[in-house]
Amino acid sequence: MTDASTRPAEAAAPLSPNAVVAVLAFGGIVVSLMQTLVIPIVPELPRLLHASASDAAWAVTATLLAAAVATPVTGRLGDMYGKRRMLLLSLAMLVIGSATAGLSDTLVPMIVGRALQGLASGVIPLGISIMRDELPAERLGSATAMMSASLGVGGALGLPAAAVIAENFDWHVLFWTSAALGVVAAALVLLLVPESKVRSGGRFDAVGALGMAAGLVCLLLAISKGADWGWGSGTTLGLFAAAVVVLLAWGAFELRVAAPLVDLRTTARRQVLVTNLASIAIGFAMFSMSLVIPQLLQLPKQTGYGLGQSLLASGLVMAPSGLVMMAVAPVSAAVSRARGPKATLMIGALIVAAGYGLNIVLMAEVWHFVLASCVIGAGIGFTYGSMPALIMSAVPASETGAANSLNTLMRSIGTSTASAVAGVVLAHMTTRFGPYALPSENGFRTVLAVGAGAALLGFAVAAFIPRRRAEAVGSPVAAAGETGEAGDSGKPGQPGEPGESAVSEAKA
Repeated sequence: MTDASTRPAEAAAPLSPNAVVAVLAFGGIVVSLMQTLVIPIVPELPRLLHASASDAAWAVTATLLAAAVATPVTGRLGDMYGKRRMLLLSLAMLVIGSATAGLSDTLVPMIVGRALQGLASGVIPLGISIMRDELPAERLGSATAMMSASLGVGGALGLPAAAVIAENFDWHVLFWTSAALGVVAAALVLLLVPESKVRSGGRFDAVGALGMAAGLVCLLLAISKGADWGWGSGTTLGLFAAAVVVLLAWGAFELRVAAPLVDLRTTARRQVLVTNLASIAIGFAMFSMSLVIPQLLQLPKQTGYGLGQSLLASGLVMAPSGLVMMAVAPVSAAVSRARGPKATLMIGALIVAAGYGLNIVLMAEVWHFVLASCVIGAGIGFTYGSMPALIMSAVPASETGAANSLNTLMRSIGTSTASAVAGVVLAHMTTRFGPYALPSENGFRTVLAVGAGAALLGFAVAAFIPRRRAEAVGSPVAAAGETGEAGDSGKPGQPGEPGESAVSEAKA
């Protein structure tokens, strides 16, 4: 196994760090566009695909399920066989999936295409892992913060762009545009991103991958479809029960296998475990904004609380939040260098909660939503920028891809749960508008309050992340936002500290 401490100097200092960061961040934005790509056409999907509304919803659900399964698998394969190689494979899946959806006029090829698009979700954690292997230490903090923020940037910018395309062109153009962007991203990666020499080797844990996939599919399927099937239905409860049983059996298996898909002992380290738990809460808080603000902007003015805006206008209101996320990435990295990524995560969670509190009392004008979404976006930029630093400072370099991918999966579980919770709240808190029952103003405020509560929960959980070691301050790792955390020293793969690899990097 090639360790980070023994890799050649030229691998740690690429010829053009700026180009590497720009290309990887662009790839992250392209992949995150998949979150909002179909939003403008969701109401029309049953007619466009000649399917029922419940069947057409699988065009969205398929992407969620594929992403949940693919993210940790591609992270592990990247650690074993090359992160750049898996990054290119992920972008290829995006292009193939987009082309498949672009050629579809019926439900089945659309679902296949959307599932293939979901398989590209590992691009962001893989990109962060490549940055750790290839960038100089002084550039790493701001670069990983920007890469992590690209998840929110693509989602925020994608909605207005998709709305423009959907309103002015045939709906298939949405997917052909996605395919073209994927080709550009893959070409740039081939030209400008080096292949990391940090590899873990070993044999791929196929049984572990299948077990994890089965457990996650059961869990996320129950969360995402529970409202349609009924939360008390046998199908929903059966899926939740199956998820518990399968994931417990999978965990027991992973603890016994020599080369597990997910090293649960590393994952159980206090810093990694607590960061992942906080990530679920922050993911929940982030998505609550996306569920409430567009609806409030588009509801008719006659309701007394809707603003009667078009889908395009709603997207433009959300777009500045994505730009704010990118803009605060260097600030997030600076705070991490000065105070540690734990402090950055906690500050970001408080900013998110403040943004939701602001939105609860300011809901009457378009600029109210621009202001609130920008404040929330700033908080998300802080939190998402700090999470990779916390994860990478607690795991060996050879496990970076798998660890970052698992953290991304935790955020996705948070966003999926937010969608389910918001759906339940808005379905039960309604008001009559002519013959229709619409979510009430108090219902929207309740979802915003729940989002604020999730952010505060993330703050409270993050408080349990171990303190930074004093001796880590001033080291290259600390300067990059990758400060070591308190715990028992140990070798890579053992509970406790990052191990010899991280220590060697700090002394380099």
